[in-house]
Amino acid sequence: MDATAPQPRDAPGHRLQRHDPLILALCVVLISLAGLSGYRLGEHFGMRALRIEASHRLDLGAAAIDGVVNRYAHIPATVELSGEVIGLLRDPASPARAQAVNRYLERLNRHIGSIAIFVLDRQGIVRSASNWARDDSFIGEDLTFRPYFQTAIEGRPGRHFAIGTTRGDPGYFVSHPIRDGNETIGVAVIKIGLGGLEETWLSLGAPALITDENGVVILTAVPAWLYRSLAPLPQAIQAEVASNRLYNDRPIEPLELSLDPTAGETGTEIRLDRRIALPPELPRNSGHYLVQARQLPDTGWQLLVFSDLTAVRHQAVSQAALALIGAAFLVLLGVFIAQRRRIARQRLDAQRLLQRANAELENKVARRTRALTESIARLRKEVAVRQHAEQTLHAAQDELVQAGKLAVLGQLATSVTHELTQPLGAMRTLAGNAIEFMRRGDQATAGKNLDIIGRLADQMASIITPLKTFARKSPAVPAEVDVAHAVGNALFLLEQRLRSADITVDNACRPGDVIAWCDQNRLEQVLINLVGNAIDAMRGQPRRELSINAALHADGRILLRIGDTGCGVPEALRGRLFEPFFTTKPAGEGLGLGLAISRDIVREFGGDLVADNRASGGTYFTLFLNPPARQESSAS
Repeated sequence: MDATAPQPRDAPGHRLQRHDPLILALCVVLISLAGLSGYRLGEHFGMRALRIEASHRLDLGAAAIDGVVNRYAHIPATVELSGEVIGLLRDPASPARAQAVNRYLERLNRHIGSIAIFVLDRQGIVRSASNWARDDSFIGEDLTFRPYFQTAIEGRPGRHFAIGTTRGDPGYFVSHPIRDGNETIGVAVIKIGLGGLEETWLSLGAPALITDENGVVILTAVPAWLYRSLAPLPQAIQAEVASNRLYNDRPIEPLELSLDPTAGETGTEIRLDRRIALPPELPRNSGHYLVQARQLPDTGWQLLVFSDLTAVRHQAVSQAALALIGAAFLVLLGVFIAQRRRIARQRLDAQRLLQRANAELENKVARRTRALTESIARLRKEVAVRQHAEQTLHAAQDELVQAGKLAVLGQLATSVTHELTQPLGAMRTLAGNAIEFMRRGDQATAGKNLDIIGRLADQMASIITPLKTFARKSPAVPAEVDVAHAVGNALFLLEQRLRSADITVDNACRPGDVIAWCDQNRLEQVLINLVGNAIDAMRGQPRRELSINAALHADGRILLRIGDTGCGVPEALRGRLFEPFFTTKPAGEGLGLGLAISRDIVREFGGDLVADNRASGGTYFTLFLNPPARQESSAS
C-alpha cells in the first residue's frame, strides 16, 4: 500500500485538523489570560516598590521640614527669660528700654539667621523687633488678627504658616506667651524662613508639595500649584482666612486634582495635565502619578509626593510580555507533544535553521565586540586629548595670572620710581658729605651719614621686596596665610592709585586674627584685581570709600569682603559678571578676564567668589576661603 495514500476520515490527523480552530482559540485565551496575569502581577510588585521608595522620600521631606521649622521653635520661650523684655512690656513708653530690647533681638536674630524676632504687648502692638533698623520694620504694627498672637495671649504656644503683611515674605511663625509671674503681659514671636527647603524638593527627585492645616499649598517646586487649595475651601474657613490674612489677601483657587484625602501613604493614582511645567531638575511630566501623603504632626501640615507611574507601567508591560512568552512556550510545547509526528518531519529543517541562527549570532557578537573595542580605543584617545587640553588650560591660566601681575607692576612703575627717587637722592647727598667729612677727619659725622644711608637702603628694600614677591612666577602651593598680611601687601601695591583717586580705605583686618589655607601670592593677585576694580567703579562718585573686613562664617569658612561705594552692578548683568570676556568697563579699559580668573584661582583652593550689591549703594565682593584645620581634616 502507498505510504502517501489519503488517510481515512477517522484517522487521528483528520480529527486534529477538524479541531484545529478550537484548539487555536483555546490557546489564544490561555495566552491572553497569562499576559493579563503577568501584567497585574508586575503592576502589583512595581506599585509596592514605588510606595516603599515614595515612603523614603516622605521620610526625607518630613525630616527636612522638621529640621527647618523646629530648629528655632524654642527661641520665643528664651525671649521670656530676658529681664529687659519684661521691663519693656511693663514700661512700653521708655525709649531706652525699647532700644535695648531691639539690639538684644537683633543680636539674637543675627546669630540664628531667622527672618525676624519681635515682641508684642497685650494689645497686639509690636513693641520691639530685630529688624528695627530697617525701613520695613515691624515696630508699631497691630497684629491682633494673627492666630499666633491670639493663641499665645491666652497662655499657649502658637505656630502656623502665614505670608507677611509688611514685606510679603512667607514664613513659619512660632509664638510663646511672656509671663511676669502668673500674668501674661506680652507675646514673643519668631518668623522662620522656609527658603532652605527649596533644595529638598530637588533632592526628592519627584514633584512634591506641602499644604497647611487649611489644605492650601504653601511650599512646592511647581509654581502653578503655589497658594492653591487641594479642595474648595468652605465658607467658614474662607472667612477665617480673610480675617487672619494668612495669605496676605491672595485669592485661593482650588487645584484640579482628584485626590482621596483618606488614602494617606497608600496613595491615589491621578492624571496630571501635561501642560504643567515641572522644574528642569525634575523628570519630564509623564501625566500619570501616584500621590502619597503624610501628616506632619508638629505643624499640622501635609506632605504630598507625586511618584511617576511610567516605570511601573513599563515593568508591568515587561512582566506581561514575559508571561505571554512563557504561556506561548507552554502552549507550543503541548502542541509539540500532541503533534510530535508532524514536528518530527520538520526537526531537520529546524536544526538547520538553528545552526544558521547560531552562526548569525556569533557573527553579530564578533561585530559588536570589534565595535566595542574600537569605542574603548576612541574613548581612551578622547580622555588623553582632554587631559592635554586641561593641562594647556592650566598653563594658559598661569600665564594670564603672571601677565596680570606684570600689568599691575607696570601700572606701579611710576609710583615706585617716585618712592625710590627721594631716598636715592638723599643717599647721594649723604655719601658725598661722608666723603668730605672723612677727608676732614670727622669720622663721627661721617659714621652718622653712613648709618642714615643704611636706614635708607633698608627703606628701599622694604619697597622692593613686596614687588619681587608679587612678581615671582611660581606654582600655587596652599599654606597657612595671614589674611591681614595679604590684604596689607595688596593695599601697599595699590597705595599710589588709592591716594590719587582720593579713596578712603577702611581696613578692618588685623594681623593674626584670621588664618586661611591658600597660596598667598595668588590671594594677593585676586585682592589687587578686586581693589583695582573698586577704584575704577568709584571713579567720579561723590563718596569714595573702600571697606575690607574678614570674619568666620557660621559654616566654618572664612569670609573676606571687599566693598566699594561705586554705582553697583545692574541686576540684569549680575549673572554674567564672572563670564570670560564680559566687562562693564568702557571699550579699551578691560578684557573681561579679571573676575573669571580670580574666581578660578579661589576655587582652586576650595573656596568661592560671589558679588552682591550693597543696600547703601556700591558692590560687595565676598571671598569664601577654607581655614587650615578644615582643609587638613578634609585632606586626611
